[in-house]
Parts: sequence; structure tokens; C-alpha cells
Amino acid sequence: MAKRTFQRHQQPQNRRQDLPAGSVPGLTARQTPLVVLLLESWTAEVSLPCPSGRAAPAEGARHITQLLDEFEHHGPNGIHKCLVFEPMGPSANTMVEELPQFKPRKRGMKIRYPPQMAKAILKQCLQALAFLHENDIAHGDLQPGNMLFALDDIDSKPEDVLRQVEDVEARSISSPVERLDGKQDKWAPPYLCIAQPLAPFTSHAEGFRVKLSDLGGAYFFTDPPTKPVTPLGLRAPELILTGAVNPTLDIWSFGCLVFELVTGQPLFCIPGPEFEDDEHLLSLTDMLGPLPDELFKHWKTSSLYFTPEKKLYNCQLGGVAEGEEPLMLEGTSMEQLFDEAGPDLDEEEARKVKTLIRRILQYDPAKRPSAAEILSDAWFCETAPKAARLS
Repeated sequence: MAKRTFQRHQQPQNRRQDLPAGSVPGLTARQTPLVVLLLESWTAEVSLPCPSGRAAPAEGARHITQLLDEFEHHGPNGIHKCLVFEPMGPSANTMVEELPQFKPRKRGMKIRYPPQMAKAILKQCLQALAFLHENDIAHGDLQPGNMLFALDDIDSKPEDVLRQVEDVEARSISSPVERLDGKQDKWAPPYLCIAQPLAPFTSHAEGFRVKLSDLGGAYFFTDPPTKPVTPLGLRAPELILTGAVNPTLDIWSFGCLVFELVTGQPLFCIPGPEFEDDEHLLSLTDMLGPLPDELFKHWKTSSLYFTPEKKLYNCQLGGVAEGEEPLMLEGTSMEQLFDEAGPDLDEEEARKVKTLIRRILQYDPAKRPSAAEILSDAWFCETAPKAARLS
């Protein structure tokens, strides 16, 4: 079945690359490029059509992974929704480790993207986000793991170069699949293929392309979910405190990602799960300033850390244990944390980035800029000298 399915989804080369996810134009058979098959439990990706009649930035559509097809596979283990995507390279989470300047790895290396490369990644994902928001769609799970690098002409590569070697020792496949009770399972596969990143076929030179992927958590502005899938450290304060879902949650996440990709470290590192909300809210207060009364009143455990006058008296998560003194820690603002990370920026550019982050991370959702407005920010509009772009 797997071979037949693969042959069915070797799609013609001349699909338009500027179409939004979910669009399938007319086809004529020429060349058969590689595509990706995913078994997907979420149905959001195939139920989010892109209204073709709406005005939207054309550039943004090219920065969303292309959903080429979808179908149901009826097998011995049930019915599976299968999504067919264009193949993509590593995510922004892992591609940084493939950059030549970090090979071989040395002690004390700061593994992060060069500033202009970080800006290019962020800008392309912002273009994708602007496209979605123009069509009243929120991504819902904006994070580095969903920012994928495009492949470098993968369709021209010989199949034997791309074929996954069936070698347990090389960790390309698993050991033989066996039942725990030792019985034979005629429906089980003989082995499992281990994901093999396509980093060798991924371009990171000037002009590289990044696409926003995984619309499994996406939703229409008019039909938000009760609980988005936003990663812990990228949650907006209103989501933490009230569960409120609004179109600007993506914007808040993006502001956190500007800090993360430029500095190489997350803005809010929430290990969780114990006291995860309290830790996040204390970090917000520390780095961005006091929560407004409208939000603070929803913090049910605030008395463990603040006096009735909203004065911080304790930083120990879970409150002060009996017989112990409150714990107080020196505060660190977002700007201080940014400077301590030592990003490779001159003073003026660092100021612009910090100003942009502060502009985005507003406690009041109504005051947050739109994706289109962020694209017009001075930092995204300026062009770096050619010699410094990706070095």
C-alpha cells in the first residue's frame, strides 16, 4: 500500500508555488517531485480554505507550506486522514546547528543565528502571518518548530540519493517491531522508519526561504477554540489568566520569538508543570512591568507573592513555607536580559530590536500592532550591507 500511495502522490512539477495552503491548481504531468505524506489526527488544516476573493499580500502566501492533497486511508487499524504536503527542510529550532560556523562545536560557543539571518526568518514568517490574518485566520501555534526551511531543488535529486537506508545501526530504522506478549501481529509493520532531516538538501545561503507550517491549531477569528495549543512560554497574559482567545495571540508569540531568534535564548523559560502559571506571571511582571488591574484581579494565587497593595514581597513559587523567610530576587527587565545575552548587534540596531519587542508585548491586546504594521517597522524595512547579511 505504501508504494502505491507514494506513486499516487508523486505530483507534477508545475504547481504554482504562490498559492495558499489548501489550494490545488490544474495539473499537467511533467516531472514527479517528492512530496510528504502525513497521517494527521487534526482536521483543521483541510478545513481552513483561503478566501480567494480577499485582498492579501501575495508574498505571504509563498511563505506557507503547501497542502497538495488530502485523502482517507482505510486500513486494518482504522481510517486515517492523510495530508500531502510539499517536502521541507529542518525547522528554525534545529537548522541553526547545521550552520558551518558551528562545525565542529566548541566549548563556549553561542549557538544562534547571525542577526540578519534571524531577521530574514522572522520577516518571512511575519509575511505568512500577515497573509493568514488578512484572511481572518489565526495560526494558533507560532513557534520555531513550525518555521521550516525550504529545500534546494529537491526534485532534481536522484531517488537513490534521497532513499532512506534500512540500517538499524545507522539509526535510520528501528529494531524489528515485536509485541510485548511475544505473539505475532500480522497488522504491525516489520520496522519503523526514523525521521531523517533533509538538512543536506536545505539552503541557508543568502536568499534562503522559510515557510510557516502546521495549521493543525489554526482557527478562524470568528470561531476560536476554547483552548489554543500555544506553547507555554509563548502565551499572552490574558490567555494565562482568563483563557481569552483573540486574534493578537499570534502577535504576542511573535514578539517573544523576535527576542529568542536574535539572542539565541527564550524570553520566558517555563519548565512547568508545577506553578507554571505563577512562574510565567512573575516573569512577566519582572521583565515587562506590573500587570494592569484588569488582568491582576484574575491571578488567583497572587497573594502568595504580593501584598494587598500589589507590592511584591516573595518570589518563592508556591508561597513562603512555614518557618521560612520570603525569597526576594533582583529584577531583570527584558532590555537587560537582551543586553546580557550579547546579541551580535551594534548599539543602534539593538535599540531598534528592543523597542520593537516592547512595542509588540503590550498587556492590552488592542494596543498590539498587526502583522502588517510590524512589517513596516524600521528594523524590518532597513537593508543590511551585503557583506554582513548572513555572516
